[in-house]
Amino acid sequence: MAQLPCAVKFTKIFINNEWHDSVSGKTFPTINPCTGEKICDVAEGDSADVDKAVAAAKQAFKLGGVWRTMDASQRGVLLNQLASLIDRDCEYITLLETLDNGKPIQDARASVAASAKVCRYYAGWSDKIHGKTIPIDGPYLCFTRHEPVGVVGQIIPWNYPIASLAIKLAPALCAGNTVVLKPAEQTPLTALYVASLVAEAGFPPGVVNIVPGYGPTAGAALVASSDVNKVSFTGSTEVGHMIMEAAGKTNLKRVTLELGGKSPNIVFADADLDHAVEMSHDAVFANMGQNCCAGTRTFVEESIYDEFVKRSVALAQSRKVGNPFDPSFNHGPQIDQNQVDKIMGLIQSGQQEGATLECGGSRVGDKGYFVAPAVFSGVSDNMRIAKEEIFGPVMQILKFKTIEEVIERANDTIYGLAGAVFTKDMDKALMVVQGVQAGTMWVNTYNAVGLQAPFGGFKQSGIGRELGEYGLQQYSEVKTVTIKLPQKNS
Repeated sequence: MAQLPCAVKFTKIFINNEWHDSVSGKTFPTINPCTGEKICDVAEGDSADVDKAVAAAKQAFKLGGVWRTMDASQRGVLLNQLASLIDRDCEYITLLETLDNGKPIQDARASVAASAKVCRYYAGWSDKIHGKTIPIDGPYLCFTRHEPVGVVGQIIPWNYPIASLAIKLAPALCAGNTVVLKPAEQTPLTALYVASLVAEAGFPPGVVNIVPGYGPTAGAALVASSDVNKVSFTGSTEVGHMIMEAAGKTNLKRVTLELGGKSPNIVFADADLDHAVEMSHDAVFANMGQNCCAGTRTFVEESIYDEFVKRSVALAQSRKVGNPFDPSFNHGPQIDQNQVDKIMGLIQSGQQEGATLECGGSRVGDKGYFVAPAVFSGVSDNMRIAKEEIFGPVMQILKFKTIEEVIERANDTIYGLAGAVFTKDMDKALMVVQGVQAGTMWVNTYNAVGLQAPFGGFKQSGIGRELGEYGLQQYSEVKTVTIKLPQKNS
């Protein structure tokens, strides 16, 4: 086995600010996507370990405990301390993220920095969550309290491991909840390292618990637990359906879902073509196409279609695929063999159904999970590559004639996560923004996700929102309090 670029410090289950072997004694391997080789073995949590973690979180949430009686401003202090520790260890976490995920080193570094910013953002919110005084009829004093939901189960994906952790963990803690988090089995290492920083920052035992393991065992146990009051999940729409069903069959726990997408990216003939081509390229190929809001349905107006395809092919061919630890490369591996097989199968289906593979679409190198960026032209709406979420570096370019037509086609999908429009005509842009059914719409840009703004989907792309003030609302219950007065005076 090749020497690792950084040492792996934590591989056990984190409960009550302590490290535990799994109850079963089992472990599972986490794999380096650059080589296909094992990085290390990680404790494999299952239902018994989830039960222990949930019990710890429930105990930490008890009335009168340290966490429940802590000032809201102090929760902010702890989140700020966690952010400072992430910043302190940024270079190490960056290496760990690239090792476990395959993300180019410069992208991993940006992701770690963004995670610290998310913690700081919600630290500022911690003592600004409050209710209202309501002038109801009668001799009453009426007000609302925003109270934490309780024990929150969080299941994060493998495509943005540390960023997804911060986006879920920070608002939950800001609002006063306790957490049991399951990282993706493909990428558990940065979550476990952050667990060590949680303890170092001074969070009380049981407030944050992290259980690595597989979805059908650890993940399913977390969703099924009647002592979990809410589940927040990011991942596939298929698994989102299963979580909704399990929540309904148990204690009707609150559910927030950020799911798949097949986002339309609409380019009109009057757009700045160079800019539109560059942004459309990034919309598809950022993070090796492993992006829930990737603009994989690129709709291009008929009069500029051929030129757009030509320039998009040239840009895709210029992309540098290789070692993500080398900053001269901007395109790393896919996450694992399963994902490669799915991508290659969909590329094959595109060719079989009549689309033209203009470039790429082949394996790169003799080890690891590298795929050359692919561009398809001549794509029609009924093809699998135009309907299914590929989650890989595959661009589909479709032709359209009118604004009415393209809005209707953009909405002809089960998904509604994001979309974009490129045009110099703001009337046209606003017509598209209003017409496309998506949680986020970008105008003359793509992937401009700000931590202060909400992110989430319409239709089967999810329920609820993450980030910004809207993201906090998912982690509180509103309680109405009404007090009888001897006499009401205005």
